[in-house]
Amino acid sequence: MVVTIDGVVVPTSNEISPAPWRERFRKIFAEKEIFFRSHGRVRFLRISSRFQIVIACLLGALLTGWLIATFGMLYNQATVAYERTKIEAKARTVAAEANKVNAYKRSVSDIAADLGRRQDMLDDMVQSQFGASGVAPDVVGEPDQQTQSVDNIANATAEAPVAEKPISEKKVSDSSPSVEKLRAIETRQTRFAQHLVTLIDERAARAEAAIRSFGLKPEQIATRAALQGQGGPYVSWDKSEVAQDDALAELANALARLNALEHGLIAIPSGRPTSAPMLSSSYGYRRDPFNGRAAFHSGVDFRGRYGQPILAAATGRVAYAGRRQGYGKVVEIDHGHGIMTRYAHLSAYAVKPGQKIARGITIGRMGSTGRSTGTHLHFEVRVNGAAINPRRFLEVKEDVLKAQQIAKQRVARVRSEAVKSDERS
Repeated sequence: MVVTIDGVVVPTSNEISPAPWRERFRKIFAEKEIFFRSHGRVRFLRISSRFQIVIACLLGALLTGWLIATFGMLYNQATVAYERTKIEAKARTVAAEANKVNAYKRSVSDIAADLGRRQDMLDDMVQSQFGASGVAPDVVGEPDQQTQSVDNIANATAEAPVAEKPISEKKVSDSSPSVEKLRAIETRQTRFAQHLVTLIDERAARAEAAIRSFGLKPEQIATRAALQGQGGPYVSWDKSEVAQDDALAELANALARLNALEHGLIAIPSGRPTSAPMLSSSYGYRRDPFNGRAAFHSGVDFRGRYGQPILAAATGRVAYAGRRQGYGKVVEIDHGHGIMTRYAHLSAYAVKPGQKIARGITIGRMGSTGRSTGTHLHFEVRVNGAAINPRRFLEVKEDVLKAQQIAKQRVARVRSEAVKSDERS
């Protein structure tokens, strides 16, 4: 339909131009032809607008369905998480209320039983690490003054200013004379544990200083010592039976740390491997005695007489006794905690692999086997497989030897107490 104005033909409004979105739609889904050439012939594939629209609608429907399913899953997960949070909060509230009810139900006799168990735990921890004869001489570091017992330390700390703690927050009348006595007992136990922790930390610091004097890291030695010789099935700790006790936990941690440090200190070699006083070659770079070239010497050499006794530098277990290339006849002793000593160029063995030996025991005889220019002992110290300078282990200061001796006495006494306990049982 057209309109004539002054002789000019003008199209109506609906025929001026199609709507912009329709024009774009037609362009997007316009009929398309794909031409391709095969064997000299030109062919084409025609894709109609209707087919394109159908495919686009199908893809849109699939995408819409996927989005709806995804948002539905996310909503369900959020709902479940919210409900779970509410349930857990209610469970915690119920547990807290149950604990309060249980606390109200506790009587004075229950408190006394708790204190008795607490004292038993204190006694067991102390006796397991220091024996039944008391701890003060060992902790202080004076083995020749064994006069002060555990009870004496407790008496000495009775006047120490320590903040009084409630006994597991038990709801009992504070005016009761029995409760006041029980609170005094608990406070005394706490003072004793805190005072003992202080003394143990001082002794552990001396053990750390002794380990550092050998050029070793105390944390590595203590970690290895703490992980050796442990195991067993996992049984969870029921905290509902015994309330958390910070004083005892701190004491247990201090004892475990001291035990690990001193066991590691004992394993460090500090004895001379032979009575021969002369060092013929030191640790480090040197001129090779055979080819004259620069070489690295991983130990120290002691020159002596043929057949002279070779001694273990520390307690340990024989890891190897046999020949090694360049070393000749060699004995290797594993001292635990990553520490190993090697004794090379021997003329004879006096130990067998797997044999447990003590410091100062003869393990072989001096010789000149392997790559050697004459009778001598080649002595090495290795930590985690790496050779370190043995001189620091041969020139030990008196205070370090004393710390080692104190640690050995404590460990020996604890082992003796353990043997006696086994015999009694």
